[in-house]
Amino acid sequence: MAYDAVKMKDWQIAEAAEADMPAPDEWRERLNLEKDEIIPFGRICRLDFLKIIERLKNRPDGKYIEVTAITPTPLGEGKTTTTMGILEGMGKRGLNVGGCIRQPSGGPTMNIKGTAAGGGNALLIPMTEFSMGLTGDINDITNAHNLAMVALTARMQHERNYDDEQLSRRTGMRRLDIDPTRVEMGWVMDFCAQSLRQIIIGLGGRMNGYMMQSQFGITVSSELMAMLSIVRDLADLRERMDKITVAFDKKGNPVTTGDLEVGGAMTAWMRNTINPTLACTVEYQPCMVHAGPFANIAVGQSSIIGDRVGLKLFDYHVTESGFAADIGFEKFWNVKSRLSGLKPHVSVLTTTIRALKMHGGGPKVVAGLPLPEAYTKEDLGLLEAGMPNMLHHIKTIRTSGINPVVCINSFHTDTKDEINLVRKAAEAAGARCAVSSHWANGGDGALELADAVKEACEEENEFRFLYPLDVKLRQRVAKIAEVVYGADGVSWSPEAAAKAKMLEADAKYDDYATMMVKTHLSLTHEPALKGVPKGWTLPIRDVLIYSGAKFLCPCAGAISLMPGTSSNPAFRRVDVDVKTGKVTGLF
Repeated sequence: MAYDAVKMKDWQIAEAAEADMPAPDEWRERLNLEKDEIIPFGRICRLDFLKIIERLKNRPDGKYIEVTAITPTPLGEGKTTTTMGILEGMGKRGLNVGGCIRQPSGGPTMNIKGTAAGGGNALLIPMTEFSMGLTGDINDITNAHNLAMVALTARMQHERNYDDEQLSRRTGMRRLDIDPTRVEMGWVMDFCAQSLRQIIIGLGGRMNGYMMQSQFGITVSSELMAMLSIVRDLADLRERMDKITVAFDKKGNPVTTGDLEVGGAMTAWMRNTINPTLACTVEYQPCMVHAGPFANIAVGQSSIIGDRVGLKLFDYHVTESGFAADIGFEKFWNVKSRLSGLKPHVSVLTTTIRALKMHGGGPKVVAGLPLPEAYTKEDLGLLEAGMPNMLHHIKTIRTSGINPVVCINSFHTDTKDEINLVRKAAEAAGARCAVSSHWANGGDGALELADAVKEACEEENEFRFLYPLDVKLRQRVAKIAEVVYGADGVSWSPEAAAKAKMLEADAKYDDYATMMVKTHLSLTHEPALKGVPKGWTLPIRDVLIYSGAKFLCPCAGAISLMPGTSSNPAFRRVDVDVKTGKVTGLF
């Protein structure tokens, strides 16, 4: 039964659906799991992925479905909603389907974006738990990350207070001689707190630590979160944990978590994060939640672990990439798939008529303000002018060897002629196209989409990476900029060029993933440039080094690791019913 998504708030739909949500024991029977493969956690549960993978290692993998989008408005175009819709539509067709999505950050949930649970009748439940911590993975990552900073700052204080002999006698440690001006790491918390972007710590004298400039980022930007999304198991996580570069010494050598002897304790904090959490749609199709890395500086995907489990448990496994195809799909294609060794069968390109109108020159869309009238009235000229953005992303996906399915995520204001115009353009570009009303109608509204995805999965594709691993960093960046973004070329600042040259000369960086950093609101580095801009060059100002995750992150434009809270944040509407203890106001 579909709920009235127009009249009901998302939290109300979630509350109604959760009344009949399967309990952990029901999931065990439904998914044919052994008793020790499911770990109850209140009304949800974790999956013991190592036990499941070992038992099912000889079972063939299911079909692998990725969901991405065109360049979005600041409102987002509904990738998670579409992911839930595919699960529900395929479930309605009687198919064995499941998925895995990212854990949402408390920052956006309590800010202008709200939760990342989807919406309407294409919603993940239990919504409150999903939106507010779930099984505690983000808290564990916060603690593990900040423990590294505790280790660093304490070490700097003790090295300042003791000479070499005293340091060795009292602590058994050697002097690391950390350069306080080259501390790479900062602290994290999982809210948008712009006042903590730049801080001074250690005020109040020698007993209060080492006084220096520091900073906070949001937890989902932590390298530890990036690592969780790509590791294959706990052993892989432990090995990477000692390799994180926290700072540099006064000779320019890296100081790592291994040098600080804190990697073991950090892994202990994160030991439980390795297992995915099992949730479901409001129509009770299973969907795991695991990892939640930033899509700007990290891979922006749910975990490789989650996909490995899903491909063994389900005949069709759906995963979602953050942001549009120029960021999310590109990283899925050239990073996640390379690291996992898993070959996707199809990519679904989420498309909305409102976003295409924006790319055609429509009025500015501002999150938190009413949508301008131009987006709710038929305008075929404006729509057609924005079509090149969708066609560009179709071309990008086809470059990987995949023929995409374009999902028109429909709104009640979309007209028949507008839908037909998008469908005709998508099919002319070689893509399948399906209209889906999953937000309003759940699985019944996603049947056309489910059929198109299933049909696409049966086709053989010639999946191939954009570049081989022996291609050097600057060549990789040029390839991504020109093929995926549509740039004429790349310009490197002197500092970025010098760093890139150093990295290219050192063989240990040859297998590091290239993790591009740029805005998600444009194909370019400038958020205001919509459509498919021509005649531009991508500027690279720096290259960040994530030595634990093994990422090299070329930065195009300024990306803050700590977002800011808006003037009208979502937390103003969140409350608790004191009689029932239920959370209200989440959206």
